[in-house]
Amino acid sequence: MTAVDAGACVARARTRWLPLVTAAPCWHVIAVGKAAAPMLRACLGGAATVPAAALLIAPAPDPSLPAVVEQCVGGHPVPNQGSVAGGARALALAGAAGPDDVLIVLLSGGASALMAAPVAGVTLADKQATTTRLLHAGADIHALNTVRKHLSRVKGGRLAAASQARVLCLAISDVIDDDVTVIGSGPTVSDASTCADALAVVDRLDGRGSYPAGVVAWLERGAASPTVHARRQPSPGRAETLVIGNRARALRGARSEAQRRGYDVIVEAGPLSGEARVAAADYARRLSDTSTRWPRACCLLSGGETTVCVTGRGRGGRNQEFALALAGPLAAMARPAVVVSLGTDGIDGPTDAAGAVVDTTTAARAAAMGGPGIRARLDDNDAYRFFEPLGDLIITGPTSTNVGDVQVAVLAAEVER
Repeated sequence: MTAVDAGACVARARTRWLPLVTAAPCWHVIAVGKAAAPMLRACLGGAATVPAAALLIAPAPDPSLPAVVEQCVGGHPVPNQGSVAGGARALALAGAAGPDDVLIVLLSGGASALMAAPVAGVTLADKQATTTRLLHAGADIHALNTVRKHLSRVKGGRLAAASQARVLCLAISDVIDDDVTVIGSGPTVSDASTCADALAVVDRLDGRGSYPAGVVAWLERGAASPTVHARRQPSPGRAETLVIGNRARALRGARSEAQRRGYDVIVEAGPLSGEARVAAADYARRLSDTSTRWPRACCLLSGGETTVCVTGRGRGGRNQEFALALAGPLAAMARPAVVVSLGTDGIDGPTDAAGAVVDTTTAARAAAMGGPGIRARLDDNDAYRFFEPLGDLIITGPTSTNVGDVQVAVLAAEVER
């Protein structure tokens, strides 16, 4: 993860933020997301002056940060009361900054859940239930954040709009296309989506009857009378958002390391997306095609973010399910192959695993151990319990960065006959 180390990304971008901080009579900083702590350390360490206020909103406290930093511990992937406290403090800090001040926002994946400020008539419990329902229904990050932006007083540009200060947001992207309106639900970015768009997501993913009444009522009122829920947008020219770390940078780093180890490297241009098991079938076909065309030992790199429509009662995450769906196709490969799929944040779904490793022997090893087979585990969304007894879960712990998911496949050299 060296290529997308969060602190290093902030340090590399110092030519963009340091002159603003240095010239301002007063500066403030809000760091929110899974990579918030190392981003904030790098910012504080690189600045010549101490900020008037500093706020960390993260999944866990960081005792190494100086006392000037106020810390809020939020929930992820579902917001909690700490998320609401963080959202309130972020709005207060932004609102206290003067017109000549600078507000630095350090944004990374997970921010949408970690920083919450529900609109009037929508409770934290409503937001929790809505987030959980969308996740179980297989919402991708664009759909999920379209809804979340319209239930929030901080997302969709509202954080920047709450401040008179000049706002610079430095973002580490966990979004496939680096869309700054989607990263952390775009708290500093003008947003063109509407309540009608959010309702369309709700209708497509299980229907309005599956969501809290307060949420549906709010969105319906906004769709019927857009001016009722009109949002303040950031002042033109006063708010800027820069992507300083992303999937492409991670893949470049992985490519350099694979080449250093002597592999031929193929980097897939397009992102991996869609339902995990469907994406796995397409991936297996591409890997098989590569096997027939490339006799040398090679490494195939890709990245993106799949989804899982949860219908079973098992444990797992999108990377684990993707790997499980590959077990059968890999068993039929003519050459030895191994595939790793993992979340760069070290977290895959509601588990302690980042992902899983699967190879051409996985299916046979699992069958020899007994228990439910691949199809049964997939039907129950129970990839974790498939890989756990094999010792093939990847458990890294939180990595303090987040640029989505990556897949690394290694094909052994073709044996000459």
